[in-house]
Amino acid sequence: MSKIDQAQMILHELGLPKSQQNEISGYTLLALCNIKEKDKWAQTYKKSHGVSKGIMAFISENYQRNYAPNTRETIRRQVLHQFVQAGIAEYNPDIPDLPVNSPRTHYALSEMALETIKTYKTKKWKQLVKKFKDRIGELIEIYGNDRKMSRVPIRLSNGKVLLLSPGKHNEVQASIVEEFASRFAQGSVLLYLGDTENKNLFVDSKKLTDIGIPITEHSKLPDVVIYDESKKWLYLIEAVTSHGPMSPKRVFELEDFLKDCKAGKIYVSAFPDFTEFKKHTNNLAWDTEVWIMEFPEHMIHFNGDRFIGPR
Repeated sequence: MSKIDQAQMILHELGLPKSQQNEISGYTLLALCNIKEKDKWAQTYKKSHGVSKGIMAFISENYQRNYAPNTRETIRRQVLHQFVQAGIAEYNPDIPDLPVNSPRTHYALSEMALETIKTYKTKKWKQLVKKFKDRIGELIEIYGNDRKMSRVPIRLSNGKVLLLSPGKHNEVQASIVEEFASRFAQGSVLLYLGDTENKNLFVDSKKLTDIGIPITEHSKLPDVVIYDESKKWLYLIEAVTSHGPMSPKRVFELEDFLKDCKAGKIYVSAFPDFTEFKKHTNNLAWDTEVWIMEFPEHMIHFNGDRFIGPR
């Protein structure tokens, strides 16, 4: 068996769901284990990796499997989150107090997974697998049912994890908090996050009140609201999948709604991909920003005389 086949078998025997026994999960495990094709599993060692420059680079260099840059989000949400939940990986073990949206986010094998995986293909393997499952439990059982399993996890800066209802819209919202904020709103805090099932999933009522935003009318807020205390900048972000972007009408409505808020306002339309963005280009207001989940390092400013700042 090739190393990728063996990695997928390890994930199966450790109790990962079928959706985390696929090829990309197997390659991610190989990267976390630092195992190349000709290595023995006993050579597994613990080393922290970021997603792009660590895990994806390892896969490309050692297995010639070149994933597109936007695959990073798939690895993070559909592989690493589940590895952490299953006790296979640790989140930010080198710097536990890293902000959730830090670009230095990293992952490494847990000590127990390391101890177990090093015994693969030896007489101790079954014994260690049983010990691992007894302590950690199988993720299949932890998830319980398909509906919970399909929810979109999002980790807040205080460590709390919210489970958003499944769907593209909430995937974009989660990416706004974890990807957009780490690049373009560093040091900011989440004030409001809606959900397709629960409009008021997360609301920091005190902070909203403090900066002059009516807390009794959450329905008028955009999908995500982020605040930079040091700059007094308020990021008002619409996740655009089925609903519209920051159009002239939407900006006018928000300006009126937020007339008592003295913070500088930054209006952002967030799209899942370039295809969705192109559908809405004729309806975007001037002096607003565009961010595309597919290309998280980049921003588009609609005007040209200023980039990302209050109107």
